[in-house]
Order: sequence, then C-alpha cells, then structure tokens
Amino acid sequence: MSDKLWYQEAVFFELNIRACCDSDGDGNGDFQGAITKLDYIRSLGVNCIWVQPMYPSPLKDDGYDVADYCGIHPDFGTIEDFKAFLDAAHARGLRVVTDLVMNHCSEEHPWFQAARADRNSPYRDYFVWSDTPEKYTEARIIFLDVEPSNWSYDEVAGQYFWHRFYASQPDLNYDNPIVHEEMFNIVRFWLDLGIDGFRADAVPYLYEREGTNCENLPETHEFLKKVRRLIDEEYPDRVLIAEANQWPEDLLPYFGDGDEFHICFHFPIMPRLFMALKSGDKTPIIDILARTPAIPPGAQWMTFLRNHDELTLEMVTPEERQWMWEQYAPNPRARLNLGIRRRLAPLLDNDQRRWLALNAMFLSLPGTPILYYGDEIGMGDNLALEDRYGVRTPMQWSADKNAGFSTADQTYLPVIDDGNYGYQRLNVAAQERDDESYLAWTRYLINTRQGQPAFGPGTLDWVETGDKAVLAYRRTEGDNRVLCVFNLTDEARPSGITLETDVHDLLDRDGRVYPAGVEIPLDPYEALWLLQSV
Repeated sequence: MSDKLWYQEAVFFELNIRACCDSDGDGNGDFQGAITKLDYIRSLGVNCIWVQPMYPSPLKDDGYDVADYCGIHPDFGTIEDFKAFLDAAHARGLRVVTDLVMNHCSEEHPWFQAARADRNSPYRDYFVWSDTPEKYTEARIIFLDVEPSNWSYDEVAGQYFWHRFYASQPDLNYDNPIVHEEMFNIVRFWLDLGIDGFRADAVPYLYEREGTNCENLPETHEFLKKVRRLIDEEYPDRVLIAEANQWPEDLLPYFGDGDEFHICFHFPIMPRLFMALKSGDKTPIIDILARTPAIPPGAQWMTFLRNHDELTLEMVTPEERQWMWEQYAPNPRARLNLGIRRRLAPLLDNDQRRWLALNAMFLSLPGTPILYYGDEIGMGDNLALEDRYGVRTPMQWSADKNAGFSTADQTYLPVIDDGNYGYQRLNVAAQERDDESYLAWTRYLINTRQGQPAFGPGTLDWVETGDKAVLAYRRTEGDNRVLCVFNLTDEARPSGITLETDVHDLLDRDGRVYPAGVEIPLDPYEALWLLQSV
C-alpha cells in the first residue's frame, strides 16, 4: 500500500472499538471482536479505518483523556491484539489511522500526577500553571455547558491549571521542548507498529499567548510542521489529518505549503448540508464552498455528515443556530454545547429519501468522506444517556441478545431496544436480506463513488438550474465527468437541465438513461449522478 495520494480518493470508516464487537463477554468491544467484523467493514467499499482512542484512560471523555499514550486500554485487549487487528486490516487492503491526542492528557496520567505533587518535579513544566485564573481571558470556553472557565484549581498543586476542554484533561505545555520530544516518541511508537497515520485531535489549541484567543497561533504551526517533517522523513506514505473546528480560511495555514497536514476536516460544510436540505435552498452549500480556499497540491479536505461528537453549530450565525435547533432538535435534550447530539437517521426522521439525497451530496462534493459506524444501517440514538454517549451505543449486528454485540448481561452502554431503531428490527443481519435497506444503499453509493475518479481530487463547477431548490454541479478528473443533481424538496420539479447527449444515471441500479434534448425531471428529494462523455 504505497500510493502516496491514496487518501484523496479514499472513503474512511470511523470505528469505536468499544462499540464494535465484544469477543470475551465483558460487555466491552475489543480488538479481537473487531477483527471478526473487518470483512463487513471492507464490504462497505471503504479504504481506511479511523480507530478512535484505544489508550489506557479513565474514560471520562471516551478515551480522549489519555492516561498512557503507548498502551492499549485493557478493556480492548493488548498491544498484541492491536497488532493482530492491524495486520488483519492490512491483509484486506484496509489502512488504519488512530487518534493522536496532542493538546491534553488525562488528570490520571503519571505526568500530571507527578506535576501536581511536586513543584520541583521535571513534569511540572509539562503543563500550564498559574496563581490566578485571570490569564488568557480572550480564549473562549469550548464546553460552555459544563465548564465555567479554562482554569481549574488543583488543591494538591496549590495552583490553577489550564484546560481547553474538560477539567479532567489538563493541557500540555508546548513551550517546553521536552513535551515536543515526548510527542515525537509517541508518534514513532505507533508508526513503528505499522499504522498508516494519525487523526490529530484538537490541534488549534496547543499554545497560549496573552492578548490572543489562544487558537491557530504561529507557534502551533511551527510545531506541527516538525511533526510532518518527522513523518515525511522517517515514515513516507503515512498521512496526517487535522481536526480543527475552524473556518476554512483559518484552516488553510494547517496545510502549510504542503508541509503541515495532508488533510484537514472541513467542519462548516456539515451543518450547511442539513440547512440546505431542510430549507429547500442550496445557497448555504454554495456560499461555504465559495468561502473555501484553494489548497496545496496533494492536500485534501475531509468531510462527514455525523461522527462521535455533536453536529456542531459553532460556525453558523446565532439565528441559523436557533433555526437548526428548532428544525432538527426541538427536544432540548438533543442539544449539547453549540450543537445537536443526534445520529444521522433520527435527524432525518428516518426518511430514506432524504438520507439518500444527503449521502449522495456528501459523497460527491469535494473532500475525503468519513462514514460513522452504524450510520450505514440507519442506527438511532439514546437521548436518555448524558453528554455525547447517546450516539456511541453498541453496534447492532443482529436480533440476538444485546444486538449480537455481546453475550454479557450488561454492556458498557445499553443497546437501543425501542421503536423503529430497536435492535430487534434494525440490525445488519436483517438489512443484509433487504436490497432496499440503508446498508444496501450505503454499499451501492460508496462502491459507485469508488469507480469515479472525479469524486476524489476532481474539480467542481456549478451548473445553473434557475431554481434555488435544485442543486447541480459537475465533478471532473481527466476524462471522467459526472453531473450531480439534487432536488432539495419533497415536491417533484423540473431540473432546469437539458443535456446534449444521452447520460447514464449512476444512482439508478437498473441503469436508467436520460435521452438528449429532454429536460431532466426530478422526483421529491431525488439525487442523480449522471455520467457524461467528454
């Protein structure tokens, strides 16, 4: 697997090991269980698995509070189990990237425990301390729902420590060069094991400076370039992905001159896909892509509809945020921080037409897409659970006990067992027998996308339709050209598009052809991928 630009045409699958499959009956998914599901994951048509944090952790933030950067959480197995998983994935042509949590660690990490116990400890300077919480006052509080400040007082240390996320996650001090070396060693450890890269978590917040918002600082980019240089020089063909919840113009520096990240998450496009579909107006999509700058050769955006966090509404106006809450989260329990904590199918009222339209947009717009586990079968969520755990429930494999996930009497979170989303009805085994299921359509969409190079690094050109409710664009790469057309409403309407040649609709499994010279009609929420000759 040595194609240097493999990520430009890939589709990623986000995998929570705890939620995948329990091999030993303790109620937690593990790597041995996940190995048994790799053939299924490969059958979706994806190319790479993003494994969420699997490190030793108290799990106050589902593993993003790391207590040991070079180990495996005992619930998930051992380093040997991880290596077996990695080898099994590679044998199936699947790459594997893991989370690299550089900004912070767990309060239970030995570094922090040593730091708080002794001001003279060499680990004291691994973290950011102050005698007053009045420093860096221009930095926003990210978890407004639960954290009143970015500073927390530690009684043992006798000082305040800095944290951009939960108080159980002290930020590391990147003004200390020893922290750099620690992180370089961690990077080498996992790359030496054979992983294919990292999704670098929360990278905008590595440094703090008075008089700034403590985000996207020049010092941050200087350090990240060092990480990229290490990877390029010692581990060619590995990929570095930035998770930075920022506007696209603020993300451009994270690509550098092709010397920082290979890929950056494009957060702002996600809510605008939902806005367009609900409002019947394509404008939000066109506007955000117009605001998206060109990126260096070899770089790529990364897109998603849903993931393990809330559907973030940070980068919309207050009026748009309120509208999104009213439209998609009328139940206040569905709201979290500045977002919506729901899975994809419930957001769309389990309407497969809208699900298909949204996925067809997501998979055909520029960027490398990520599929969140369970969304391929239209899994639901559990709003009775706190925080983000409602969208992190066990995978529903069958109608057997605990959805076929585990034989345990109690699982790490309860499986969903009520209504249209209950595992007795909604599971992989049932959908394998249904050619019109979410699963069948997921496979069809992804495998169809994989046959069209235009959907990878190809160009995008808008096509005028004369109707704000009809979105159309052409993707082109060499002699591969696909016209994508979407009806954003629940009413049939003309597309405003008449073609000069016959075209084949890639999304019609019966091979429908639209003849030249006839305006293409659109059914409610219809999506078309029209293969055109050059």
